[in-house]
Amino acid sequence: MAAIAVDAGTTMIKAVGYDDDGREATVVRLPTTVNRPRPGWAEQDMCAVWDAVSQSIRNVAAQLPTPVHFLAITGQGDGSWLIDEDGEPTGPAILWNDGRAGDIVEAWREAGTLGRTFTSNGSLTFAGLPNAILTWLGKHEPDRLKASTSSLTCDGWLYFKLTGTRAVDSSDGAAPFMDIRTRQYSAETFEAYAMPWAKNVMPTIITDADRARPLSAEAASVVGLPPGTPVVMASYDIAATSIGAGAVLTGQACSILGTTLCTEVVTDRIDTTGEPAGLTVGLGIEGRYLRALPTLAGGEVIQWACSTLNCSTPAEFTELASRSPRGANSLTFHPYLSPAGERAPFLDATARGSFLGLTLEHRREDLARAVLEGLTFVIRDCLEAAGPTPTELRVCGGGADNALWLQLIADMTGVPVRKLADTEVGARGAYLLGLTAVGSEPDIEAAVAAHVRISTNFEPAADAAQFYDRLYRNFLELRDITRLTWPLLARMRAEPQGTP
Repeated sequence: MAAIAVDAGTTMIKAVGYDDDGREATVVRLPTTVNRPRPGWAEQDMCAVWDAVSQSIRNVAAQLPTPVHFLAITGQGDGSWLIDEDGEPTGPAILWNDGRAGDIVEAWREAGTLGRTFTSNGSLTFAGLPNAILTWLGKHEPDRLKASTSSLTCDGWLYFKLTGTRAVDSSDGAAPFMDIRTRQYSAETFEAYAMPWAKNVMPTIITDADRARPLSAEAASVVGLPPGTPVVMASYDIAATSIGAGAVLTGQACSILGTTLCTEVVTDRIDTTGEPAGLTVGLGIEGRYLRALPTLAGGEVIQWACSTLNCSTPAEFTELASRSPRGANSLTFHPYLSPAGERAPFLDATARGSFLGLTLEHRREDLARAVLEGLTFVIRDCLEAAGPTPTELRVCGGGADNALWLQLIADMTGVPVRKLADTEVGARGAYLLGLTAVGSEPDIEAAVAAHVRISTNFEPAADAAQFYDRLYRNFLELRDITRLTWPLLARMRAEPQGTP
């Protein structure tokens, strides 16, 4: 059954065409732009994202030799993609990594609101969620908020453009307003944030058994597919990626090495008794959930390092890092470079990155090694916060093409790492959900068994694991010390800045 699956990432649109046997037949990738008009802000032009998605679908459809039986959509989660009564954007999308509402979230934290709502939805609110964004708009752009009738997600926006339906998948809608146990919006949570009015702009929650809607005639003429083609709203990207990686059974784990580093573990129970952290979302399988720890900075840190260290590609950056020994000659890097701070496995809008231990003896290769090790320590930190140690960690995303990094992840976590055969694992997950939605597979487990393959295994080296255990403890201890400086640094950023 030929099909198309789209994974609309933050910086890249990926559209994959699958042949009748479920193999990747063609892949189209188109970049998108994240605009940062002010410090801490992250926005996208909603129409530009739609244009890139529609073009990618059209390009893939033109290359498939047989008819397309369905189109499945997944995409970046959280944020707020606001449209008016006519379905037109009321402004740019405000993204998951936007930090403008940091002060609002901090006030909720101090009032105890974050802890109370975590017991209902299992997700810790941060500045890039709709409750924070809509509250900020109410204070600073009330006219835009008044004109907006629906707050969608990225894939919700695309689903609306394709089908005319205003909806959200239960995984995407889990935070911040849903009761994770009932998978319905919680009146108590709206009240807790003093936002009962926000219920009116929240889209209908689509259940796991009701994902498909027909492609509209208007959208069909744009994307080059027949009107009425089933359009399947898949779980949002982190859940779809877990499915595409084959991590669907309780205790299995997946790590997405993309714009965010998202480490997630499949569970069959909801536990909101511990320290509030990360997200709890439906996996897309009845009775199964993800404990997901998505950071605010991941692949962008490597891009920053490439630019800073004059490396033309991530591969060149990795090769540079390989010239430095384990431990980067006693150099430690904390990779909290997002202007919005950090959200997992801890929440702190003031979090900032740092190199510790620099001397005149350090060289470019040591800085590169420290960056790669710092990012990997964050993966371990998130993995430990997500739950019991898994038997394996399936990895995907752009960073999964980096063999040195994958071996480093195995060594530093002590968990075997499995790389997937697919080039686009999020799209594969959307495809598998599409197969079940249109009745071509009886359930997700059967779809995974038929279509998910491992390409490469990375086993932890015992001597490296022991070495990095010590360094990991140092990493956490140094973070506890340096985080005492973060409030001062925040005050310094608020002061008038000098000019060149």
